Order: sequence, then structure tokens, then C-alpha cells
Amino acid sequence: MNLNNVDLSNCDREPIHIPGRIQSHGFLLAVDNESTLITYASENCIDFIAVELQMLLGKPFGQFEEIAGLNLKNGQLLQLIQLGGAKKDFDIINPYPIQIGNADYYMIISPTANYYLVEFEPATLEYDIQNQIGKSVSEILKGKGLRSLLQNTAKEIKDIIHYDRVMIYKFQEDGHGEVIAEVKNEDLDPFYGLHYPASDIPKQARALYKLNYTRIIADVNTISAPILTLEVEDPLDLTHSVLRAVSPIHIQYLRNMGVESSFSISLIAHGELWGLIACHNYSPKFIDYKAREGAKLIGKIVSSALEYREEEEQEQQSNIYQLAMTMISLHLGKDEEMASALTRQEYTIKDIAGASGAAVLFEDVISTVGETPDEIQLRELFVWLKATMHDAVYYTHRLPEVFPGAKAYKHLGSGIIAAMISKDMNEIAVWFRPEQITSINWAGNPDKPVVVSDNGLLNLSPRNSFEIFSELVENTAVKWTKTEISNVMKLREKIINTISKKAGEIRILNERLKRAYEELDTFSYTISHDLRTPLTSIKSYTELVIASNKSLDEQGKKMLGRVVAGADKMNFLINEILKLARVGRAEVEFVSLDMDKIVKDSTVEVISALNAGNVEVTFGDLPAISGSPVLISQIFTNLIGNAVKYSRSEDHPAVHIEGLKVEDEIIYKIQDNGIGIEIGHHDKVFELFKRMENVKDIEGTGVGLAIVKRIIEKHNARIWFESELKVGTIFYVAFKTN
Repeated sequence: MNLNNVDLSNCDREPIHIPGRIQSHGFLLAVDNESTLITYASENCIDFIAVELQMLLGKPFGQFEEIAGLNLKNGQLLQLIQLGGAKKDFDIINPYPIQIGNADYYMIISPTANYYLVEFEPATLEYDIQNQIGKSVSEILKGKGLRSLLQNTAKEIKDIIHYDRVMIYKFQEDGHGEVIAEVKNEDLDPFYGLHYPASDIPKQARALYKLNYTRIIADVNTISAPILTLEVEDPLDLTHSVLRAVSPIHIQYLRNMGVESSFSISLIAHGELWGLIACHNYSPKFIDYKAREGAKLIGKIVSSALEYREEEEQEQQSNIYQLAMTMISLHLGKDEEMASALTRQEYTIKDIAGASGAAVLFEDVISTVGETPDEIQLRELFVWLKATMHDAVYYTHRLPEVFPGAKAYKHLGSGIIAAMISKDMNEIAVWFRPEQITSINWAGNPDKPVVVSDNGLLNLSPRNSFEIFSELVENTAVKWTKTEISNVMKLREKIINTISKKAGEIRILNERLKRAYEELDTFSYTISHDLRTPLTSIKSYTELVIASNKSLDEQGKKMLGRVVAGADKMNFLINEILKLARVGRAEVEFVSLDMDKIVKDSTVEVISALNAGNVEVTFGDLPAISGSPVLISQIFTNLIGNAVKYSRSEDHPAVHIEGLKVEDEIIYKIQDNGIGIEIGHHDKVFELFKRMENVKDIEGTGVGLAIVKRIIEKHNARIWFESELKVGTIFYVAFKTN
């Protein structure tokens, strides 16, 4: 890649670790780690040791002292390299002080691939940071909050190394940076609060900041020195070099800002590059290796402190979330209605994620807490989420950008987290955050980092203007944190486990109920059957006494007649119970039924049995249905019987029967103009042995409609009624058509 032709397709791949050059305030040698020959050397060596490159390249490093005219024994520096190589640690050696001529220098050794980099730079001894670290760190850590910690850091660093401007620069998730603390000379414009595009410090530069905690650019106006070699070799990897040259793009960038020298210290949190302590000077400035190492130590201490402070703040918030989670879990564990446990307690689902509102769709009912869209908007959102979500949890801080319908309520829900409880059951929970309209101040227009070259390529061009460029950001909420997303996932699991547990309990209860139901059927059948024999004996012997005992007076005959009547009534009740038991035990075989015949035969039977010739019965359409002929006959015999029985005392008793197809059902209607059903008795109509006060004088047991209800259930059908006292009653029975 031509370093002078970096464009938008490759700017993030510019090989800044192999620039082939070094900054000119020092010089570099590269020693082969096997042959110990000097394989590479910077062209500017002659400026420091007055030796031509041909006198260095290819020569054993053990002779360097003599070649360079150093006042050292030959091989002494090579022994240092070998010592560090054997220990795989050069920190015990770096920096090694030496004199070149009458000047003090530091030798810094670092390994790279098959070579050792040996670099020499001035030792100015201008800044004694080592002795100031204790006091500075104490001042830095006085700040209780994260912001004050960082502001104190900027101040102390400026007091120690005297750069014109010291900033704390934090990287955001998308790679762009923001100045969140600053200390500067009074004559400088502030950069605090400004944002810088990610292209200002591309990802390969950020990767190097993780490896090298400090980086100095001593003078942007000096010409860097090329690195030369005798043979055609691969470019020398300068990843760990302290003199590595700077990308031409970045040099021009600094010049455009008016900055002539810079120094940066990496801030690392949780193993990632959190930000930089960025120092700018508006004239050339160099601080030597020991001063930089002292600054690096401060950077490491600040990194640990900011990591701790961030964790402390997060823990405080997390404790609030955890309390809410615990309380919700307690309510879920109780035998409470799900929506109530989530939205109607002191702590609600809104409190586990710092949301302004939340909504739950459960069993097709929407429950809300806090500020949320209205029900129509929520249902539209739920439909979209069901179609869109591929994972159990979905979150965004820019909902209106992905779901246009949300623009209508962006002030309530520009950010959401959605947890799918059950896709099949259409059950979901959603947390909302309002729009946060933000004005971002960029240091120059972030959308204009390029110029069009003669060949049409979009070449990366450092901004010439750093005037504040304001950008209004809409349709955006504060981003959800990892803790909040994790809490939603945990709560989803708790809800699902609660539902599963309750479903299991219901299954157990259903099994018990089924067994009890079957046992009751058997008991009813057995008892009813066994009672008939002694009852028949009672009736027969009583009738025999009445017929054969001539000495009975009228009072005696009347009393024995009541015994016979009681036996008949009991026999009738037993027969009704037997019918109910048979329905419970019967298996339904579905066949197509001629309802015209069944309904009209049942009507004739009822009219005859009740001697109700005065009741006018009319018929509409009687469409065919599927079911058991015997059981369906029982339904209509009972319903028609009730209609006739409770209307025959009217002046013009009338009953009408018809069926009508409605969507996938055939609905039969049995209508009378009889006495009607009291409203307070509506919920008891289908209960066994339940009868109204106004029918006490009309023959009946209260078993008929209970039988009808059972048969209806066995046919997967529905039954309901409408009734008004002294107006009449309409019973509806709906049968599925498939």
C-alpha cells in the first residue's frame, strides 16, 4: 500500500506498524536475534554517531561500541540484549543510559519478530515524574465520582509535564471519541464536549494504543528518517518501537489543528481501550523515556481507578435493579395473576432496566406501567416484533429508524427491549425509553474527511477546518446497558419457569379432577342402579298393602299413597342421575344427522308427554349437523321440553326453533315466550338440581340442563341463553361444521 495514497477503502488498513521510517529525534538499529548482525539501521544514524550506514549494516552488533566510538567495552550492549532475551523481559534493562559524545542518551530494547529493536533517544532528565507520582495520584484519587477523577487526572498530568492542553478522550461504541475532561492554557479555545469521528483514530491505531501505553510525537515539522537494509527484506515491524514514525495523514491532521507536538497515554478498562489522556503542545516538545514511563504508571493507576469507579456506579444501579428483580420474583412465586405480579406491585418490570414504561401482552390482555404508547400502537408494535424477532430478546435505541410506526410515539419509546415469552401464544413484554434529542458538537464536519483526487479516488484528507459543527440527533434514546439487557433475559426465564410450573400444577389438578370425575360417574351409576331394587320393593309392597288390606281407612290409604308417590319421584330422580352418568361414560361417534327429523320427533314427543297441545311450535331452517343421534336427541328433547313446559301457561304460548350457519358454526335457537329466568339465577342454570323460585310449582328436577351441558361439551359445542322475566327465553347451541 502506498502510504501517500490512503483512501476510504483502505484507511483502516493503513500499515502504520511498518511505516519504514522513524521520528528523527533518535536513531534505530535492528539486530538479527540469531546471527546478532545489524540488519536494519535508520538513515539518520550519522547525525548521532558520525558513522556511515555501510559501516553498520551487516556488522556484528558486538562491535557496535567500537564502530560508534562509544566509551564502552565491545559486546557490552550485546550482553544486555542477550540477558533480556533469555529472561524474555527488557523492563529490567530499559532504559539503559549511555553517553554518545558529550550527550546523554537512553538505549531502549524491544523484540519484534526475528529481530531486536535497539533505539537511542535523548535523556533530558527534565521531568522527574517518579518523585511526583505519589502526590499526583493522591490528588487524582480525591475525586469520588468518575468525572471528578478524570478532571483531576488532566490537571495533574498538565502540572507534571506542562503540555499546553491535556484532555481525557473517551472512545464511544462506534469508535468515535468525545473530550470528557480538559485542562488548558487560558489563551486556547476549549475542546471539552467536542466529538471526533472514528476516522481520526482508526481501528489499527487504537489496536497499537492497547499494546503501547504511551506515544510521543516530538515535532510534526521534522522529516522522519527512513530505515534501510542491505538485502531485500520484509518491512521492519515497529509495533513496539518508541521512535516509530507517524502516519502522514495524522501529521497533517495535527498541523491543521496548529498542534506541533503531542503525547498520549492509554486508558485501559476491562482489557479494552477505554480512552486516551491526550496532550497537545503548540510548539515542539519532547519528554524522555523515563518521564513517559512515569506518565504510563499514572495512566495504569487511573485505568484501574476508572474501572473501579465505573464498576462502583454500575453496582449501585445494579443493586436497585436486583431489588426490583427479587421483589418481582417473590410475587411471581406466589399464586398471583401474572400481569399483577409484573405491573401492579411496588416494584414492577419497569424497574429492572431503567425504563420509563413497560407493557406486557399476556393471554391477549395488555397490562402497562409507566409511560407507554396506547393499546392500538402497542398491538401494532407487538405484531411487528413477532414478525421481526428471531431471538428471545430484541433491543434497539433507535426504534423509529427500524419501525416507522414508532415515530408517532418516539417521545415515549425511541428505545425498546422486547422479550418474547411465547411466540405461539403471542405473549411478550416490552420496555420503553423516550427520545433523547441530542446536539452533538463535532470538531469539524465529520462527513467531509475526503477529497476527490485526479484519478477519481476518494482520498482521506485531514480536516482543514475544526470549527464546531453541530449535528442534531433525533429518534434516538439512551442506549441499553449490558446489565439491563441481561436483567430482561433473566426475568424472561423466571416468567417462563413460573408459567411452566403453573402449567404443571394445572396438569396435575386436571388429572386428579379427571379421576374424580370418572369415579363420580361410576359411583353415580352404581348407586343409582343399586337403589332401584329396594325402591321397587317399597313401591310394590306398599301398593299390595293398599290393594289387599280392607281394614285401611281413607287416612291410611292416603298416607300409603304418598309413599307410592314418593317412590315414583325417587325413581324418576334415579333415572335422571343414570342419564347424567351415562353421558359421562359414553363415547361420542360423530355421524351426519337429519335435524329436521330429530327436532320434529322430539317436539311431538314433548307435546304428547306434557299434554301441551295448546302450545304453538314453529320451525325455521333445520340444517344438518354431526354428532351422536341419541345424545343430540337428548339435547333437543330437554331444551324443547323446557320451552314448552315454561310457556304453556301463557295466553298464547309459542315456541320457535331454527338453525343458522354463521362462519364455521351452525347455531340452533330454541325460543319461547314463557316465564323467563331471573337474572340472579343466570349463573346457576346449568348446575345439577338447581331450580328457580318461580318454577317450584312446575314439575322438574334440575337435572335436564346439567345433562345438556355435558352432552354439549362432549360435542365440542357451545351453549348460552338470553332471558327476561315474563318475556321469554332463547337458548342457543353452536355446533362446529368441521
